[in-house]
Amino acid sequence: MTGNHLGEFLRARRAALGPGDVGMASHGMRRVAGLRREEVAVLAGMNADYYTRLEQGRERRPSPQVVEALGSALHLAPEARTHLHRLAGTTPNTLTPTTDRVSPALRRLLDAHLDTPAFVVNRTLDVLAANALTRALYSPFERLDNLARMTFLDPAARQVHTRWQSTAESVVGHLREAAGPDPGNPRLRELAGTLGEDFARLWRTHTVRGKTSGTKHLHHPDTGPLTLTYQSFDVREAPGQQLVVYQAEPDSVTALRRLRPAL
Repeated sequence: MTGNHLGEFLRARRAALGPGDVGMASHGMRRVAGLRREEVAVLAGMNADYYTRLEQGRERRPSPQVVEALGSALHLAPEARTHLHRLAGTTPNTLTPTTDRVSPALRRLLDAHLDTPAFVVNRTLDVLAANALTRALYSPFERLDNLARMTFLDPAARQVHTRWQSTAESVVGHLREAAGPDPGNPRLRELAGTLGEDFARLWRTHTVRGKTSGTKHLHHPDTGPLTLTYQSFDVREAPGQQLVVYQAEPDSVTALRRLRPAL
């Protein structure tokens, strides 16, 4: 969590791309995974020595134009490109003071969702508040406290998340995005140090994903398979908090309703 964050990100994203991914021919034996430094420099229209200095941390103040060129050369998605700008210090630090206190009004909103799981998380995926259906949905887990800990350390995770690898990649991508504006966040550093080798392996890929929307494939011991879509909403009155709401796909509506009698 400390050191040359910009260089680590560039190396990881370079290693994830091959010549064919960027329309370049590959000649001869390749001794490194992914693109060579010289190839990234050509794609970005810059001097190879300058790019090497960026990776090695000997150059830490690239211009916004250079960062944009690198984002294009590495085929970064918008979220990853924003993350790159933050690491390079070429956008204002948008980090604002956060709070883990969930307002009474938001708690009432959660409790009003009787047929859909709804909960609030912070940037490090601590579950700050949850309605009754969320607690029933995640009842196979030892506790509903942090989505990353639950995914990587709870024995129930690989049975409940039927597509565990996809879930794990999404969780790590979200935490990597959270690290962009605040890589020294003590809670993030503490959490990352406890999640084990599976987490560490995915963390090293420097993949960035926002927690905005997606699909969850779950298996609850009381209801069987569940397919749920989710949407995340920023809580404007509490920067850093997100409201996450699940909705059952048509083939899972009845199964989700079976959790309600215990409410």
